[in-house]
Formats: sequence, structure tokens, C-alpha cells
Amino acid sequence: MSRAIGRLVLRRIGFAVPVLVVVALGVFLLAAASPFDPIHQYYGVELYTASAADIARVRAQLGVDDPVLVQFWHWLTGLVGGDLGVSRSFRQPVAQVVAERLPWTVLLAATGLLLAVLLALVLGTVAAWRQGGWVDRVVTAIGHALEGVPPFVLALLSIAVFSLGLGWLPVAGLTDAGQTVSVGQVVEHLALPALVLGVSQSPWLVLHVRQSMLTSLAEDHVTGARARGLAERVVVLRHALPTALLPFVTLIGARIPELVTGAVLVEEVFSWPGLAAAVVTAATAVDYPLLAVLTLVATAAVLLGSLLADVAAVLLDPRVAADG
Repeated sequence: MSRAIGRLVLRRIGFAVPVLVVVALGVFLLAAASPFDPIHQYYGVELYTASAADIARVRAQLGVDDPVLVQFWHWLTGLVGGDLGVSRSFRQPVAQVVAERLPWTVLLAATGLLLAVLLALVLGTVAAWRQGGWVDRVVTAIGHALEGVPPFVLALLSIAVFSLGLGWLPVAGLTDAGQTVSVGQVVEHLALPALVLGVSQSPWLVLHVRQSMLTSLAEDHVTGARARGLAERVVVLRHALPTALLPFVTLIGARIPELVTGAVLVEEVFSWPGLAAAVVTAATAVDYPLLAVLTLVATAAVLLGSLLADVAAVLLDPRVAADG
């Protein structure tokens, strides 16, 4: 099994490298087609007081007048050497911008995903176990209703209810105004955005677990377990649920792109200090170095999520490795 996982990881790494290069090149080409001038975003209102010589010097330093392929090559060679470049919009090293914001994005995304998985396993299993009952009908109806609701809509509704209406949770930010970062403050401010992200990602997972459990409950080994007189709870949790986990794990890997998109939207609504604001700023400022790195981070997260899902599938069922 360890050799199978090793081969899987090597294959994915070999696939990921050209994908990341193509994605980064696509970012540079799209940014080159943007109507925005990076110098305008770099200077801001100071552009009107800067001399022509200063503007020309900055343009030369930033290389904004170089052909896009030349800019991409300079960025790529610097990246290989460990230099992520300097963000034009934040006027900081790109590595510093990412290091300051990435941990908060990871915290939000991981908490939201964990909540979505827990909701899916509990609600999907109970709904299938009590098929046709009121719990099944309620879970199925809510799941289908939430499938088409964007995360930012859920975020605005949650703010209206839990923050403005009931006053239970803060509206936005990482801490209250004037407060230092602490575990209590972060947990309090994380609760609502993580809940919104988890709920927004859960409908597909809940409905998938329900359907997988219904299929599993009809299989021969589950019927045999019931024929042996085992308690229904044991039959469901120890015989049907493990069989339903394999397709569920695969689905989680497929949902990672949606999770990344949802995290960006939720961060923007709740002013969470993650990478979302940096993405928006980099895009409007045509900040090639930062925009390319942020896009690579999102792409790498998708590829890593897919890899982890496949590794988990191999661990759950070694026959997957043999088939691959």
C-alpha cells in the first residue's frame, strides 16, 4: 500500500508542475489584457504630483513596459530561486503578504470543511436510516433549497440574524476594535464565517451521503448483518457507513475548488484578514507577482485536496490502487 501511495504522489507531482506553470502564464496573459495601468494603482493619488522622470524610473524598475513573456520569465526564474517578487499594490515582498494572510485563510477553510463533513455524515446517515420519515424529508428539502444559494447570500443573512438581530456574534474582522489577537477573540469572530462556509458546502455532501447510505443499506453484506440479528445501530454504523465513505471521500476532493471560491466570498463579506482581500487588490492593481502567486496557491490547494482524497480512498480500499 505504501508503494502504491508513493507512486500516486509522484504521478500527481509530475502532473502538478506543468499545470502550475500553465496557470501562472495564463494569469500574466490575462493581466496583460487588462485596461488598468499598474503605475496608476502603484502611485494612487500621488501620481498627479509625481514627475515624469520618477514615473519613468518606477516603470523601468517594475518592468511594466517589458513584453508580458519577458515579465513572466523574470518572475518564473525568480520563483525557482526562491524569490516571489515584490507586490506592487502592497509594496511588500509577496512572501510577506502571503505569510501574513494564508494562515487565516487556512484556518477558515479547514474549519468550514470540518463542519461541512460533520453535518454531512450526521444528517446524511440519519436521513438514510430513517428514509421517508420527517427527518429525511426536512434534511432533503433543506439540502435541495441550499444548493442554489451563494455563500455571500448566506453570509449576509447570518449577519442580519445572528449579529444585527440577536447580537450573539460579531459582524466582521479578526478581533474587536482595539483588542489584541487572542484565542478567545479569534474563535468568537471565526464562528459565524466558518458556520456560513460549512453550511454553504454541506448540501451536496449531505445529499451524497444519504444516497450512498441508501445504496449501502441495500447491499448483501448489510442484509446478512441484519439476518445475523445484529442491532440496527450496529448494522448502520459498522457495516453500511464504512461502505458509503469511499465515494464520500472522493466527493470531498472534488469539492475543494468550490470550497476555495466560497472561502474567498465569505472572507470578503466578513472582512476576514485572509487572502481574499489580497486577491481583489492584486487583480484591480494588475499586480503580476502577487496575483500569480495567489493563483498558484489556490491551484495548489485544489491539487493537494484531490491528492489527499485519493490517498484516503486508497487507505480505505486498497483495491483502488490496484485499479489505478
